[in-house]
Amino acid sequence: MSARSAYLHNDTTGAAPMAFTTILSADDLKGLLASATPPLLLDCSFELTQPGKGREAYLAGHIPGARYVHLDDDLAAAPSGTNGRHPLPDAEALAQRLRVLGLSQGQQVIAYDASGGAWAARAWWLLRWLGHEAVAVLDGGLPAWVEAGGALEAGEAGPTIVGDFAPRAPLVGGTMEADEVLANIESRAAQVLDARDPSRFRGDPNPIDPVAGHIPGAKNRFFRDNLDASGRFRPANALRSEFTALLGEAHAILQCGSGVTACHNALAMEIAGLPGARLYPGSWSEWIADPSRPVATGEV
Repeated sequence: MSARSAYLHNDTTGAAPMAFTTILSADDLKGLLASATPPLLLDCSFELTQPGKGREAYLAGHIPGARYVHLDDDLAAAPSGTNGRHPLPDAEALAQRLRVLGLSQGQQVIAYDASGGAWAARAWWLLRWLGHEAVAVLDGGLPAWVEAGGALEAGEAGPTIVGDFAPRAPLVGGTMEADEVLANIESRAAQVLDARDPSRFRGDPNPIDPVAGHIPGAKNRFFRDNLDASGRFRPANALRSEFTALLGEAHAILQCGSGVTACHNALAMEIAGLPGARLYPGSWSEWIADPSRPVATGEV
């Protein structure tokens, strides 16, 4: 069953609907779309090496009514060369974009992609960062929707009414700057978890990282380890056991290549009942922009 929490609004019958705040199934989504207060759907399709492919995929077929958000253009600010590939967007600029897409206060938001939630989790984290509680990721993404018999539509979604969404206090554990992560190498006050694949973490040569390796003291938690063979999130108890084994009693600092798939680990920890992890948004792409920062290689 999907993790849910009490919704903030009451409907016209006086009942209190439930808000999905982590993940939901395709059948759950069908129920929401048939309700009197449908959610805002965000299609987050993206390909790291071909940034235009996500929009092409969206135009070819998406969940009816979904709006497209682009990782580079909507879910990140422009990189400067020293702040990582996907810096956090300006909060008010993102809020305005969400209003234009139709988001109203308290409205349920559902983000999805076709990549196991790799990009949708970034949208989930950002909305939580803006204080929006009712946001969840479609478990299994677009493939799960199609498997469940869900319809698709092509082309752009129709016009919508601008919403009244406004940011509130963050509902995530906060962020960390590079100097704080650097200081943590000595203090070991928190445990860095790196969401990149094991080969990149080890420091094997690859086309993405100009400098290969990882932050000294980090442990590897490949984001795809959060998923089962079907591309859905694994059970909460399994996730909790694995994250606890990595962290012990330490708090988590989450990073990856550019602060995107680290959000997948944040979502998995929330599902596991382990909220409060802090995100290092600049991640490895920011870390290696300064050659004075230390680099480790090999297994941990």
